[in-house]
Amino acid sequence: MLRHCEGGMVGGGAARVKTFLELVKFEHTVFALPFAYAGMLLASMQFRGTGWPGWHTLIWVTVAMAAARTAAMGANRVIDRVIDARNPRTAGREVPSGKVSPAQAWALVAGSLVVLALASAQLNPLCLILMPLAVVFLIGYPYTKRFTWLCHVWLGVTDGAAAAGGWIAVTGHFAPGAWALWAVVIFWMVGLDVIYATMDYAFDVANGIRSIPARFGIPVALRIAAVSHALTFAGLLVVGVVTGASFWYVLAALIMGGILLYEHRIVNPADLGRVNVAFFDANMWLALTMLAGVIVDVLWRTLT
Repeated sequence: MLRHCEGGMVGGGAARVKTFLELVKFEHTVFALPFAYAGMLLASMQFRGTGWPGWHTLIWVTVAMAAARTAAMGANRVIDRVIDARNPRTAGREVPSGKVSPAQAWALVAGSLVVLALASAQLNPLCLILMPLAVVFLIGYPYTKRFTWLCHVWLGVTDGAAAAGGWIAVTGHFAPGAWALWAVVIFWMVGLDVIYATMDYAFDVANGIRSIPARFGIPVALRIAAVSHALTFAGLLVVGVVTGASFWYVLAALIMGGILLYEHRIVNPADLGRVNVAFFDANMWLALTMLAGVIVDVLWRTLT
């Protein structure tokens, strides 16, 4: 009997953890974290002459990123719970379906922000000073879609701060490389979020939700996303120039350009059936290619 009860408790605990991981879409961490690491490694290479930033910086950047993303996703889900409940695509999410209560979601957000403040303090003074501004952007995104179709840009600026944050975690200040990385992620996120928003076009129009697809229509929205991703590729090349990157980084940038091109080849106004592939799979590989390219680049430059 005791073993049975203990097994049930363990199983229940595991299920609860899985529910909270689903709430914050933990697997999507693969989008922003590689760019934060890329900023950290490139900054270390440029200002320390080695691609290795040290365990202290690596650990606390990872903690800060995980905490920031958990806070942002938790807030997004609880703030949007009424909207999500009306949308057939999102009605099964954890908060509108009742699997996680609003109070539990807010508690997760609050705890994550405490961890983010601790991690920022462990890095350097500038990280801690910028932390309140970061919180405004992290929590503010769900509200923007109620007022402006530029909500995608707000999301891009928010996620782009991860790349710049990785940089300043090493150096304690901004530099051209940090700004260039930030711009890359802004344009990248704008493009992918616009593509993702096409799935909710009809719902957004009917319910007054602001987005680029709802404002301009799907064909124009996809062209805007394509332009944004063209600027992403251009920004990747600029990052290589301002950081003195090697051939290996340029090769990775070319591969990322190919991934972006593929993404736009499989999504068109007449066929939105592969939006999820374009949104998650393609962009997951793009982010991992970025990180792999930067790792090989800084190793090559460190050793040679």
